[in-house]
Amino acid sequence: MSLVLTIVNAWRRSLSHLQEVEDFGTNPGALQMLTYLPDNLSPRPALLVVLHGSMQSAANYDRGAGWSTLADRYGFALLMPEQSGRNNLNRSFNWFQRNDTQRGEGEAHSIVQMVEQMVRDHDIDRRRIFVTGLSAGGAMTLAMLATYPDVFAAGAVIAGLPYGGAANAQEALRCMFQAPPKSSRELGDLVREASPNRNIWPKLSVWHGSADRTVKPSNAGEIIKQWLDVHGLPLMPMSDQIVDGHSRQVWWNADGETVIESYTIMDMGHGTPLTQSEGGVAGPYMIEAGISSSAHIAEFFGLTDTLRRTPAETTELSRRALPFGALRKATRSHRIRAVRAWRNMSATIHEGIERRRANKEVHVRSVVKR
Repeated sequence: MSLVLTIVNAWRRSLSHLQEVEDFGTNPGALQMLTYLPDNLSPRPALLVVLHGSMQSAANYDRGAGWSTLADRYGFALLMPEQSGRNNLNRSFNWFQRNDTQRGEGEAHSIVQMVEQMVRDHDIDRRRIFVTGLSAGGAMTLAMLATYPDVFAAGAVIAGLPYGGAANAQEALRCMFQAPPKSSRELGDLVREASPNRNIWPKLSVWHGSADRTVKPSNAGEIIKQWLDVHGLPLMPMSDQIVDGHSRQVWWNADGETVIESYTIMDMGHGTPLTQSEGGVAGPYMIEAGISSSAHIAEFFGLTDTLRRTPAETTELSRRALPFGALRKATRSHRIRAVRAWRNMSATIHEGIERRRANKEVHVRSVVKR
């Protein structure tokens, strides 16, 4: 790294409240570890890993997306790995390099070493470790979920690409402009083959602008196909909603828990959707869209449940929440019935298709004999 670049990076960090941790392991991916710990850090706090996009720094992304503001509000810890120009001229995480996106290797392993350091230093709750990222950081988010599903409870990808879709820079560019068509099974197998831990898969939130010309929106469809197959869920969404003027689709598991959601931000280009009313700051690849992806992702992860209150406030809130709790329980029951009904219907349809196929084969054999 040149002396000028070193000075520039030091100046940037001086303007940020992120703190660098230099000793966190062997660091095979040669990444930098930056963290933020709010003054009101919760006991056994949750940890959010945030991966910036191309041509960005960790501090720039934090400033635009407002993650440290949310950390202050809800008391969770932030880990913000940073890419260097030595690894990638565009400062992109190398989501398309096999030796950086496999379990125990390269950048993916560096990020997990950072997570382990945070767990040791700050008594992080291992059940509440999450990851999110934009563009190359979004694609790297999926690499982390695929290779370390035993580490991360959930992830959120913004303007990203499916895991395993590219093996070099040329393929990466091709995927960005047009996601190569693969079956759900093929996409799911790429994830299943990435880790020996296949019992529980992380939840996923997917965000993409409908007018994205850098990473085409078809990639969001491929990501959803990939992770629906991993979770064994249908392609048809179980719920369609409009949230802050934008489309949200939802899929539940057999227990009625939301495990995959997808937001399509209308007329938005390549970047992270934010709103200044929620603390976002517009800039390159940080787009005022009237919706805060950070706030909604924090809620999806359950990070907003940790808001500190006085004992009196907590008691009063519990009293007021009883009717809502009952409603939520009823809604969950309805979801479970809906999922079971879908599965029964799907099985019936599948049996019908197989029966017609068998009858057709019998008919063809009969004609041939004649």
